[in-house]
Amino acid sequence: MLLELGRFRVVRTGDLADTLYNGKHRKLDEDLSYLRSKGLVTTRHINLRRDGKRRSIERVELATLTKDGRAWLRKSGEVPQGQSVYAGFVKPREMEHDSLIYRAYRKEAEKITERGGTRLRVKLDFEIKADVQKALYAEREADPKRDMMEIKELVAKQQGLPFVDGKIQIPDARIEFDREPKPGEDLSQGSRTGHEDIEVLTAAYRAGHLRAKAQAGFRSYASGADRASITAKIEDDHDMMRDVLDL
Repeated sequence: MLLELGRFRVVRTGDLADTLYNGKHRKLDEDLSYLRSKGLVTTRHINLRRDGKRRSIERVELATLTKDGRAWLRKSGEVPQGQSVYAGFVKPREMEHDSLIYRAYRKEAEKITERGGTRLRVKLDFEIKADVQKALYAEREADPKRDMMEIKELVAKQQGLPFVDGKIQIPDARIEFDREPKPGEDLSQGSRTGHEDIEVLTAAYRAGHLRAKAQAGFRSYASGADRASITAKIEDDHDMMRDVLDL
């Protein structure tokens, strides 16, 4: 549980119960109570957005590591090489959206492992954005007179990210994985690794933002509660929803 909280920063406790505890919510509550008492985890409840269908406000519980929890996890030896871990609630207005990234990851990870992917690592948008900014700075420093649009397009290619309408598109998360060669298969070094970029779409996204994400080609997911609102915003491009997967 600590590792999943560290990898995704914020996760709905209901999803942890379903994926790690086989639906045993009481056992999860006991473990969360213990971890809170040790100062390793903190939780809070949030109200979900009203979608016009719910008669009452729906509340969900979210969990995240504390700074002490992150420090303990790093010392535990359980964090895979190359995996960043996070702590603390940030951006309160985005917590509902961010708490769904873990759910999208679980669905996509299952498909990756079925195709032979191993050693899955997760990069959240925080880390991807940092990598992009470092690369942009390095290219600009190397040649200050170079056109910025050209630099952005080059960095997008270097980072394996789509370049849409003059902007580098950043997914909510990138799943990196290794591939084991099949019997008799000769994989080059480059084909031994791969990645899938995932995006969680919500009704809070503007129409232009939705279209940019669709053009980016990310593996996009949306909850049933959000699909109707999203479809209404892009009614002229309703075919876009065919490629949006259910959370």
